[in-house]
Amino acid sequence: MPRRHLLLSSSRTAGTGYLEHAHEHIEWLLGSTKKTVAFIPFAAVRFSWDEYEKMVAGGITGHNIVSVHHSSNPVDLIKGADAIAIGGGNTFQLVHLLYQYDLMELIRSRALGGIPFMGWSAGSNVAAPRLCTTNDMPIVEPASFETLGLISSQINPHYIDQHPAGHMGETRAERLAEFTALNPQTHVIGLREGALLKVEGSQMMLEGSAGACLFHQESKPKEFAAGSDLSFLM
Repeated sequence: MPRRHLLLSSSRTAGTGYLEHAHEHIEWLLGSTKKTVAFIPFAAVRFSWDEYEKMVAGGITGHNIVSVHHSSNPVDLIKGADAIAIGGGNTFQLVHLLYQYDLMELIRSRALGGIPFMGWSAGSNVAAPRLCTTNDMPIVEPASFETLGLISSQINPHYIDQHPAGHMGETRAERLAEFTALNPQTHVIGLREGALLKVEGSQMMLEGSAGACLFHQESKPKEFAAGSDLSFLM
């Protein structure tokens, strides 16, 4: 089966409910037939995994959302699921627990094998090859920075290029320029809020209510509007 991924910058946009802005795209991913979706809540730090599961079930309606934290054997749950969703939060905590529960390689294999895969914020961050372009603080040390690698480019969710008056620190663009300087062969997709990536087979489209900014060591940052074909970044 051709793979199908939905990678969102965020779970909300201004004035919308949880995952509401992505309902049309979630329907594209999951279809109308009720599916069991294995949900990974590991990125949540400041609220419970039970609360997280409840929020996601309210945002992905018509399907059975089952968080892996209820299972005594998360591996078996993911093996038997019809789809996989990974939520946002702290990416370091997410990656740490994906390795601790021995789920990274299994999720990669199932997603590349055709099971519908959805991630937002930290959950889209880990669809890239490495953890390095997250915005999060390293509150825990994962076993590795290697992540799912569903696409060959890096993702930076919540991308913003504003520089508040009086702020003396580096901008997001400067931080991503540092990454590309040390990783000159790698592209970074800065997903603006409301933007998302839809992957089907070997095609990747930029969709949603906003665009993205592409970073690479050999060129200036380049803007792409919603509707752009980004398959060359697969």
